[in-house]
Amino acid sequence: MYRERLRDLIDRDELLQCPGVHDPLTAAVADDVGFDAIYMTGYGTSLSKTGYPDAGLLTMPEMVENAKNIQERSSVPVIADADNGYGNATNVVRTVREYVKAGVAGIHIEDQTFPKRCGHTKGRKVIPKAEAVGKIRAAADVRDERDESFVLIARTDARGAVGGDLNDAIERANAYVDAGADVAFVEGPVDEDEIARIGREVDAPLVYNCVGELGTSPYVEPDALTELGFDLVLYPVASTLATIAAVYERLSGLKSEGMDALADIDRAFAETPVGDLHEFSGFPEVVEWERRYMPSEEQEKYGDSLGDDVE
Repeated sequence: MYRERLRDLIDRDELLQCPGVHDPLTAAVADDVGFDAIYMTGYGTSLSKTGYPDAGLLTMPEMVENAKNIQERSSVPVIADADNGYGNATNVVRTVREYVKAGVAGIHIEDQTFPKRCGHTKGRKVIPKAEAVGKIRAAADVRDERDESFVLIARTDARGAVGGDLNDAIERANAYVDAGADVAFVEGPVDEDEIARIGREVDAPLVYNCVGELGTSPYVEPDALTELGFDLVLYPVASTLATIAAVYERLSGLKSEGMDALADIDRAFAETPVGDLHEFSGFPEVVEWERRYMPSEEQEKYGDSLGDDVE
């Protein structure tokens, strides 16, 4: 269901906008806001799970587990970061199988060496093109064997890698599509001229990674991206930055102002469209499961205990 839906969204005339989320909680918020699809950020996953940056520190099972939990909590397709496939082409076979089993709609795999790092930091290196093509071929074969609707996005970091340039990146992107990728992702164009070149010269549906001041690729309005030939835009660290900024501001207030600041947090949350924490988190669904599947005497606890009504 999610995979066919993602393919339809990519094929439509309107640009697909995907906010980055780093865990099931932020995915639930993005889902409630009403986005058509969601992106699991690798940077945000690493930072939220370990407290450390996107520098190849997470393992494949950790990433897959997060992707599975995010898709489970979402009612829309999830695209997950699969880094560089966590090894060579044989590792990619297992990686794609695990993401397919996790239920996500699609993944992207990049051509960086190991350990990889954020695509907007210095020091990146890419593997030889022939090796990268083999990894994409392996990923495409697994897709075709396990679920042809699974969306495979091939990313190249050659534009900003050591010794790389845009010509190499465009050549690689087209080679990866020829190897079986559904969508091409050229990471790190530095201005609108380069973005336009990618749109003209890469013959495939295209992803743009919109990072603005945190990296090399500028903010570009959705209508402009559509005109430039792009089909999907990622806002990779949207939830992560929003979380850090909001928590820092609120906890700073709590430290300096005490209970008044805590009350302000409660009021600010209550004023959002998801202002009931228990309802937003799914307590009514849990209560309904109890009514449906557990003995009727289990319901007596709701009349003989204290706390918020979660029915």
